[in-house]
Amino acid sequence: MAGGGEATTLEYTPTWVVALVCTVIVSISLAVERILHYLGKYFKKKKQNPLYEALLKIKEELMLLGFISLLLTVFQDRINEICMAKHLADEWLPCKKKKEDAESSTAAHFQITAARHLLAEASGGADFCTQKDMVPLLSTTALHHLHIFIFVLAVVHVTFCALTILFGGVKIRQWKHWEDSILKEKYNPEEALKKKFTHVKDHSFIKGRFSGLGKNSALLGWLQSFFKQFYGSVTKSDYTTLRLGFIMTHCRGNPKFNFHKYMIRALEADFKKVVGINWYLWLFVVVFLSLNVNGWHAYFWIAFIPLILLLAVGTKLEHVIIQLAHEVAEKHVALEGDLVVKPSDEHFWFHRPRLVLLLIHIILFQNSFEFAVFLWIWYQYKFDSCIMGDVGFIIPRLVIGIFVQFLCSYCTLPLYALVTQVSFVSTLILIFV
Repeated sequence: MAGGGEATTLEYTPTWVVALVCTVIVSISLAVERILHYLGKYFKKKKQNPLYEALLKIKEELMLLGFISLLLTVFQDRINEICMAKHLADEWLPCKKKKEDAESSTAAHFQITAARHLLAEASGGADFCTQKDMVPLLSTTALHHLHIFIFVLAVVHVTFCALTILFGGVKIRQWKHWEDSILKEKYNPEEALKKKFTHVKDHSFIKGRFSGLGKNSALLGWLQSFFKQFYGSVTKSDYTTLRLGFIMTHCRGNPKFNFHKYMIRALEADFKKVVGINWYLWLFVVVFLSLNVNGWHAYFWIAFIPLILLLAVGTKLEHVIIQLAHEVAEKHVALEGDLVVKPSDEHFWFHRPRLVLLLIHIILFQNSFEFAVFLWIWYQYKFDSCIMGDVGFIIPRLVIGIFVQFLCSYCTLPLYALVTQVSFVSTLILIFV
């Protein structure tokens, strides 16, 4: 009905209002669709196939999230009619119920304030369950808030994906002047015929990465790897040495190979694999949502998971470079010709470099999920809500999240692209050789 404070249906809503709202929603949707379409055409025109495929994955994820939202809308009434015992509604709550409101709040659990009724009157689920002396599994208001969370998760995930490729691209483009200086060196046949000897321990790559022999050197190597990821994760000597190792392994006949351009394509190919939300990431979402119980401060502790994983991954990648330096320094005092490292998958966990990329994928998604939850709670329940938690737990979460996003995008992912591409031949090399 139209009056008496009851929810207004389309029967009593002005047609121009319905048309106006539809126009706005459809216009926004079409605008987003066109932007993605032209972005895809741009990637294809520039022959950036990995980025184009990554864009397709993002569109698939948006479609999946939209389908989930549609299912929640279509089955809203059915979900409201699923009932459960009253005592179950008082367990595992994000906020502690007030004693005086315990009886009156069971029909609308998960509602944080009495003012947020929104669509609650439109459903008869509460009355249906009350007649059975039970409560609805999920109220209409809670379903509406869940819709908003799905939307926020989609927006934040896409935004963080864009930041990842942006920061990673900026980092790798800083290596361009190293590549340019190498390519500008004139090839002199007479100099090439002369025998050249390299004293291994005088080489800048060995000086920067070799910490001696023995057990103490192993410990120093790991400590150096840990701190190296925060500053100067890749130096010019690292780049030139790994570049030469790649060329001598995979394209010996092309000394003027543009390794920097190849690295950009390699970063794009890796980025394609770290976008999207796989089934195991959805499992993380379900588990994390269930752990948001009052007093547990679960999201605060969960914020340390991507941080710890990131530090472990960054340390491992830096240590791979140190191992390459040790292999040369331990076997040779001097070398005829340039110093060439021999990369191998043996240096990675379980001899699988792709395992590191999987961890980076998990790190980036968990971080975007943390920010999505924060923004959703801030928008839906306000900053001072009990579901938000104490400020002392919120600020560290945000600081950790920003740090993880920047370090992973700007340092770790480009470092992964450099270290792993040297180890094995990618199909990308066929484009450049």
